[in-house]
Amino acid sequence: MNDAQVQGGDEVRARRLRALLPLAIFVAVLALLGVGLTGNPRELPSALIDKPAPAFRLTTLATPLAPERTLGSAELRGQVWVLNVWASWCTACRLEHPLLVEFARTNTVPIYGLNYKDAPTDAQRWLANFGDPYQHSFSDRDGRVGMDFGVYGAPETYVIDAAGRVRFKHVGPLTPEVLQEQIVPLVRRLRA
Repeated sequence: MNDAQVQGGDEVRARRLRALLPLAIFVAVLALLGVGLTGNPRELPSALIDKPAPAFRLTTLATPLAPERTLGSAELRGQVWVLNVWASWCTACRLEHPLLVEFARTNTVPIYGLNYKDAPTDAQRWLANFGDPYQHSFSDRDGRVGMDFGVYGAPETYVIDAAGRVRFKHVGPLTPEVLQEQIVPLVRRLRA
């Protein structure tokens, strides 16, 4: 074989590779989309799982059940508790709220609210109209505490252990299944 034949063969192989490149890219994108579609969108990873919950101190909403005061995560140490991120403007929060009110009546675990980027008067009116499942609801008007927790949007729910570590995160409205199959067993294990 002479140099011209070798060079011609190399050019043919290069053209074939260039022709197959778009197909290879298409197959790779298709594979990534397939993997993405099989995942559960409610299971967003949280960098906080098994790490200390962000420290915070906020004013609580004044409600008939609890006067306004400042309260922080430090006062909640030593107990297992649930933090539920909610807002009066959040339509998905309305879906889960009756379930939270019912769950709070069981006294399984203290539930604290993080009223996210909301006007306190709107939030107070909302709780008066729909019921107040919270021991206290923190007013996070600017959303900074929510950002520290990695909140994507309301509603979101976290379980915090007695040492102040985040042990569970749920994105979206709670369901009876999430409460009974994930949160309640976790709370029991954390208290044992």
